[in-house]
Amino acid sequence: MSDIKIKIKDREGVIHEVLAPTDMAMNLMEVCKAYELPVEGTCGGMAMCASCQCYVLSDQQLPEKGEEEEAMLSEAFYVRNNSRLGCQINITENLEGLLVELAPEY
Repeated sequence: MSDIKIKIKDREGVIHEVLAPTDMAMNLMEVCKAYELPVEGTCGGMAMCASCQCYVLSDQQLPEKGEEEEAMLSEAFYVRNNSRLGCQINITENLEGLLVELAPEY
């Protein structure tokens, strides 16, 4: 089992350093939920609700946004240039040290 450290800034500004497994095919939304951080994930990770939107604050190379993610972010609130859907960020070893901030709830 290979875990990486990820930092997640919650909506109150508190940074949570969590361990995320790279061998369980998890995404960032699922990791947030596992640590009971306030992420809804209403659609179950299908890029259809934006309730797991976050802002990527570090320089890790992430996969390009897919069409579904782009479409959902185009309709979401509080979108920034660094917005991503947590459900579309798969946990891999190259995300070691990732820093994200949870977007405000709507």
